[in-house]
Amino acid sequence: MNPSHFRAKRVTRSYCQTIHATPEVVFPLLCPVKEKEWLDGWEYTMIYSESGYAEEGCVFLSHQEGEKDAIWLITKRDIENKEISFARITPDSRTAKLTISVKDKGNEASSKVYITYTFTGLSEEGNRFIDNFTEETFNSAMKFWERSMNYYLETGKKLEKTRET
Repeated sequence: MNPSHFRAKRVTRSYCQTIHATPEVVFPLLCPVKEKEWLDGWEYTMIYSESGYAEEGCVFLSHQEGEKDAIWLITKRDIENKEISFARITPDSRTAKLTISVKDKGNEASSKVYITYTFTGLSEEGNRFIDNFTEETFNSAMKFWERSMNYYLETGKKLEKTRET
């Protein structure tokens, strides 16, 4: 393929979760190591981290069936403001920018978690991914993530994926 003829597609999707815990409890769970404890299906390999956990500059891979490993870089981790950003590259397919902000819901022991993904195609394969990354597909994934974190916080166990979830 002649790269000069390729036209990248881009899509941004956002979702707001309600998590039944304070931001101080929720924010540390936004870590590749911790995510393995609460999100069924999450597989990763840590490449670099000074602390062994999420930190600015941390690099890791995620593994999804049927795809090349995605390369992740934590570009921001602001503990005080409970904000984290990631750059993600799925080789020969797409890039993604992921930003997550955890805010206190008010007088309840709950948090609002604001999640935004922006995907950009790197190839026709990446553009096909974007074409299929509908609002419904994204919302379904975010709702499972929300249910999973709440289940973990309530029970200490991982919510298993089923065909219905």
